[in-house]
Amino acid sequence: MQRNLSFAIESGDTTSKFDDDGRAKRTGTVTTASAHIITAVVGSGILSLAWAIAQLGWIAGVVALVIFSLITLFTSALLANCYRFPDPITGTRNYNYIEAVKNNLGGLKYKLCGVAQYTNLVGLTIGYTITSAISMAAIKRSQCFHNNGHAAGCHTSNNSYMIIFGMIQIILSQIPNFQDLAGLSYLAAIMSFSYAFIGIGLSTAHIAEGKTGKTSIDGITAGVDVTSSQKVWNSLQAIGNIALAYSYSNVLIEIQDTLKSSPPENLVMKKATTIAVSITSIFYLLCGVLGYLAFGNNAPGNFLTGFGFYEPFWLIDIANICIVVHLVGAYQVFCQPIYQLVEGWMSSRWSGSDFIVIEHPIYIPFIGIYKMNFFRLIWRTVYVIITSVIAMIFPVFNSVLGLIGAISFWPLTVYFPVEMYISQAHIPKFSPTWIWLNILNWACLIITFAAAAACIQGIIVELHHYQPFKSFS
Repeated sequence: MQRNLSFAIESGDTTSKFDDDGRAKRTGTVTTASAHIITAVVGSGILSLAWAIAQLGWIAGVVALVIFSLITLFTSALLANCYRFPDPITGTRNYNYIEAVKNNLGGLKYKLCGVAQYTNLVGLTIGYTITSAISMAAIKRSQCFHNNGHAAGCHTSNNSYMIIFGMIQIILSQIPNFQDLAGLSYLAAIMSFSYAFIGIGLSTAHIAEGKTGKTSIDGITAGVDVTSSQKVWNSLQAIGNIALAYSYSNVLIEIQDTLKSSPPENLVMKKATTIAVSITSIFYLLCGVLGYLAFGNNAPGNFLTGFGFYEPFWLIDIANICIVVHLVGAYQVFCQPIYQLVEGWMSSRWSGSDFIVIEHPIYIPFIGIYKMNFFRLIWRTVYVIITSVIAMIFPVFNSVLGLIGAISFWPLTVYFPVEMYISQAHIPKFSPTWIWLNILNWACLIITFAAAAACIQGIIVELHHYQPFKSFS
């Protein structure tokens, strides 16, 4: 049974309601796709780029930012061509990443893709729960310092803020699908630019006051700032952070599935990717370079905290509010593919079940008709509760998330897009194009292993202080 999900006011228009596949007509544009991409790409990881450049130095740090932006642009263009199969313009639609891999590569590869993609998505939703709680706790701490003085302890548990974040996500998770997330993505994208601008502004003011830190061509100095082994681990982690900062392939096909069919979706998606990644790269460079210039080799993991929780405390509070609002939207961008995978499977398996299939129209003032589904209500609520509880039990999950991201970076961002392109374009083995594509493949695989090793080392260090349900800021 085909379901027509809508979160908009029903206008009664009966013309052109469906696309060529019988689904509700898609309305996405370059603008909405760009907003989704920016929401997915510009995470709170932007705040760690100053630290990453400090580990690598001016040359390697800036070069790494540029190279990974170009790799993302290239592989995203290859992946955009895989939305339809076998022809990128007239072929049959693939509704998600694993369908694209299944139709282009088949065999065991699409199952491996599914494991990598959905493990990464689940990990991101847990990680965003933890990160948002830390930002909410930071707002309370800055108020505490302002009211009670800088000597006050002002430590607070993050668990209550994880519960608040989870309650918000339970409500927002009832938005049926990606098609209806455009407004939330616009807001989230604006918020991501807002806290980036605040960080850039504070860094610029720091530099203007002559408070620049010590910088160098090769970053932190082994034997002076850190030990030789720490220099190696930190450099590997920095490269991994930069590579993962551009990664959004795990939701690219799902975003592309929201686009109008004319002009062709692959052309629109490539344009949206170019716009979004270009804008993102500019902000990454500004935050990374200005943050490193402001703090030098002592750049903190979150360069906003480098300005202290003190003055201007209200500006830091605004930045943290923007981070929380952005993560609220980003959570939805990354969990929607999970929701739709489960709901699609359940609908096909039990298509005759009213509990799973039937949509119940409910009038919501100022919004219109919302079609409620009981299975969607219960399943999505349970998912948010489970991810919130995991976040509270395992507060060092951000390091685990880094490991999951590192492991999934190569297959999702590079390997599968390249392999599907080779298959789709019938590139002959050992031809010049085949050779350099495989060089790219192997180079990114090495980067993945290096970043994963650094994350494992970080997890081992953090586990020495691990206490379940004991997450404090």
